[in-house]
Amino acid sequence: MRRTVLVLAVAVLSAPLPLQGQREGRGPFRPRPAEGRDPEVTPPTIREYKPRSTLVVPQHQVPRARFPVVDIHGHPPTLTGPDIVDRIVESMDPLNLRVIVQANGRSGPSLKQSVDAIRASRHPDRIVMFTTLDLRSVGPGAGRTLAAQLEADIRAGALGVGEIMKSFGLFFRKPDGSRLKLDDTELDAVWETAARLKIPVFIHVADPAEFFEPMDYKNERWLELSLFPDRRYQDRTRFPSFEELMAERDRMLLKHPNTVFVLAHLGWHGNDLARLGRLFDKHPNLYTEVGAVLYDIGRQPRTAHDFFVKYQDRILFGKDSYQPDEYPYYWRVFETNDEYFDYYRDYHAFWKLYGIGLPDAVLRKVYFANALRIMPGLQRAGFPAN
Repeated sequence: MRRTVLVLAVAVLSAPLPLQGQREGRGPFRPRPAEGRDPEVTPPTIREYKPRSTLVVPQHQVPRARFPVVDIHGHPPTLTGPDIVDRIVESMDPLNLRVIVQANGRSGPSLKQSVDAIRASRHPDRIVMFTTLDLRSVGPGAGRTLAAQLEADIRAGALGVGEIMKSFGLFFRKPDGSRLKLDDTELDAVWETAARLKIPVFIHVADPAEFFEPMDYKNERWLELSLFPDRRYQDRTRFPSFEELMAERDRMLLKHPNTVFVLAHLGWHGNDLARLGRLFDKHPNLYTEVGAVLYDIGRQPRTAHDFFVKYQDRILFGKDSYQPDEYPYYWRVFETNDEYFDYYRDYHAFWKLYGIGLPDAVLRKVYFANALRIMPGLQRAGFPAN
């Protein structure tokens, strides 16, 4: 009996003891210092907490881009006359913004008015127009009608199609009440016409994937969704899922390998650049631009740098909303290796930005060379020859 008790005692003493805290699902040894504590003062709201960084590192402001820039995703004021064109160009010059595409597409008489305003201005080669497509009621035969209008608008001076907005896929309905899908066969004639005319199709599909996810405190776009209720697409009785829209888009790309498509906003894959890279590998006719997604580029400087270098022939510059004071943030991210600096819209991102330090050869392609290649109608004046 004494031997049995002794053996059991040795076994118990020899067994590994559970680490304190592991039993309770906490840290590896003991509770972390702040566990179980509540602030002794009232916490700030999400909008009030703006801590000042104490980090002391080199900073390089870049008010002017190193090379002339083509902004393929521009939304300047409506071009109602030559005076407004001249005022816009005056605000472009300090930024080294050489050409801006008016991506608020116009068609028919509205397009002619804008083209006439540009040609009558002092700067007829600094702003160019895209046409648009009326996709609000696509029924049988609509594709041929849209394709004919597209040809007429290109003859009138438009250099591409776009911005085809997110309403296509999210909101537009066919006459029978069904949702107009991105790969609808009725539109094949339009995309094939764009291929024949050798013009780009600039298309904004969906919105960030987080807009389609539950609006909880784990959603990194919670503040934006709380501020803009029209950006909430969680209701599956009203909206398709993000992945449904991506699948429709990908089928559309696959059906039209000769059409140059430009995906707005990095295709909303700025948070998953490897996925965008796979799209590039599969579709040699595909391009993208960087409008309104600087927050994703600047939070992954090493990954983004390598991605831009690898796919330097497929990325164009775009800004989206025309706010001249916001462009230098792009120049700083693209041209420097600065660390931990502010983004310009807190409701897009709570994190800081880092420079990705692109080589000059890559900058030239992103800033202007790729746009010149896919839009032959752009004037070459004002751009470096090599």
